Amino acid sequence: MSTVLVVDDKEMMRDSVAQTLRRAGFEVTTATDGRSALETIARARPDAVVTDLKMPGMTGIELVEKIQEIDDALPTVVMTAFGTIQTAVEAMKRGAFDFVTKPFEGDELIITVKRGLRAASMARENAVLRASAATPVSAGDGLDRLIGDSLAMQEVRSQIEAVASSQGSVLITGESGTGKEVVARAIHEVSPRSSGAFLAVNCAALSESLLESELFGHERGAFTGADKLRKGRFELADRGTLLLDEVSEVSPHIQAKLLRVLQERAFERVGSSLTIGVDVRVVATSNRDLQQSIDGGDFRGDLYYRLNVLPIHLPPLRERAGDVRLLASHFVAACCRREGRETLAWTDEAMDLMSGYAWPGNVRELQNICERAVVISVARGAERIEAPMVEPWLRSVNRTGRTGGTLQGATHVAVSFDAAEVKPGGFSGRDFANGTGSAGVGSNGEIRPLCDIERETIVHTLEHFHGHRQKTAKALGIGVRTLGLKLKKWKEEELVPATL
Repeated sequence: MSTVLVVDDKEMMRDSVAQTLRRAGFEVTTATDGRSALETIARARPDAVVTDLKMPGMTGIELVEKIQEIDDALPTVVMTAFGTIQTAVEAMKRGAFDFVTKPFEGDELIITVKRGLRAASMARENAVLRASAATPVSAGDGLDRLIGDSLAMQEVRSQIEAVASSQGSVLITGESGTGKEVVARAIHEVSPRSSGAFLAVNCAALSESLLESELFGHERGAFTGADKLRKGRFELADRGTLLLDEVSEVSPHIQAKLLRVLQERAFERVGSSLTIGVDVRVVATSNRDLQQSIDGGDFRGDLYYRLNVLPIHLPPLRERAGDVRLLASHFVAACCRREGRETLAWTDEAMDLMSGYAWPGNVRELQNICERAVVISVARGAERIEAPMVEPWLRSVNRTGRTGGTLQGATHVAVSFDAAEVKPGGFSGRDFANGTGSAGVGSNGEIRPLCDIERETIVHTLEHFHGHRQKTAKALGIGVRTLGLKLKKWKEEELVPATL
């Protein structure tokens, strides 16, 4: 139900207009003057405003101008007497949607308000589509987005159903690539807010200033290049859901502003002192241990407790290996549809390889390899995906051509060096190149964890390049930021030297 704010200093007129709109099915709030109307608009945004033109204190034109500063898409209908039509036209030039001339029929006012609501709805939808254009959309809706029937995934579905109807903030944790955004979308789509917008912000991908503007918007002239008012994601997601992806990466300044929004449901745009109320459910994700970040002083404890009202942990793919077959079939079918091909089947040997892999890159890595397998199979004219089409990507191969152990978080070609022995764990680059420390098996025959192999290989490569992170990241095929985050985590856990 749409809400209309009626502003008029004359009680009889105000009540008459309000009653007319209520009979048409609108929810109506009223204000006696422009100042109180602005307070109402900032605190709880109505869907439309109907205001008289001549009022003491603040005129209708002045009110229209102020409304434009708060929300330039909020439709405002001006009521005017016959002798002041020119003034009403001036109000439209200042941003009013339309005007009605007194005396007017109730139907005329209702039709005008509905036209304004339709125009505002289209403008809002366009803004939301622009804001969400870069957000990938998975197949299916709601719980159908989640592929897998393992006990772990059944538990995740149960948690989603339990938290969806609540208004509390949700914190989704799990390793990178496990599908945290898919879970966030599922929560939104089975919640009472499903008819509202779902917007996502990658907090790790933006600088502090860009992230602040993206989240909270900015006023015209707030900074160089701000040539017009811009609504932030919190405003655009009003009455919907906002996903803060990798919330652990935000700066202390942004953390303070997020805490205020969660506590008071209000914020100010960059460059403005006007407080704007908002009704948004926040869903946050993190692939880091936020409790460790709090202990290290990188994340606010009070913000963590505000976000972690309803926690959901998404297990890594290696802990739900039974879902690999379903996921692989789903991704291959989706890729074939996209390419306009008939769906390819898997050979038993190829699927056994996929099912037996540890998937350090989780579902994202699985999707990547499935799409690669489809492209290779089509290029070779194969009717099925065979083991040789996926096997090279499930193992790390050094420059001598030997098959090595899989590195956690990497499916690329590993690099070998003749270098001095690495201190942590007694692992040497020469041993790795010769195969004695490969495939997760140590020289004495014991099985070595993937995380140890990953850490030791990164440390050895970093030492080979004399601490040069960019060269190290390039050689290993990972991002510099990913390398930095891993090193920071390992230093906190005292698994690598603090001098790295």
